[in-house]
Parts: sequence; C-alpha cells; structure tokens
Amino acid sequence: MSGFDKREQGYESKFAHDENLEFKAAARRNKLLGLWLAGLMNKSAEEAESYAKQVIIADFEEAGDEDVFRKLRADADAAELDLSDHQIRRKMAELTEEARAQVRSET
Repeated sequence: MSGFDKREQGYESKFAHDENLEFKAAARRNKLLGLWLAGLMNKSAEEAESYAKQVIIADFEEAGDEDVFRKLRADADAAELDLSDHQIRRKMAELTEEARAQVRSET
C-alpha cells in the first residue's frame, strides 16, 4: 500500500469516526431536548423518558434539525407554553454543544 493509499484510508477512518460521534451527539441532544421540554410540561419521569424517545424518533423524518424543531414547537404550543422560536432554537444550540461534550468525554 502506498503512502497516498494509507493517508486516504486514514482520512476515511477519521471521517467515519467523526460522523459516528456527530450522530451520537445529535441523538443525545434530542434526548436532552425532550427531557427539557417534558420538564416544562410537568411530565413525570416515566413520561419524560417516553417523550424524549419521541423527539429522538422525530429526527429521522428528514435531514437537518427542522423536523425536531417542528415537533418541539408543536408540542410546546399544544401544552400552551410561552416559548418563542428563538428560545427553542437557542436551547437546541446550547444542548448540541452539551451533547457533543458528553459524547467526546465518553470516547
């Protein structure tokens, strides 16, 4: 195997590893978002865990974060919570960083 091939293989391995970590961080972020909103909706611990799983599943509807945002927005509205789009998006960004840090610390 030439040096170029080894380098290419190394980049591919790093890319796959980084993508795996990002996938885990997104799932963790979605769980944290679900627990956060469930807390605002005064759900029990069991209901909060179930709701967090629903938020994780919502992320598989389409690429990106808009599917998660729409779920959170709709559920906050249904629960008559006084949350702006900005507050939800800010919490999403905050928990993205927290989830990434948690995933990195586990590796």
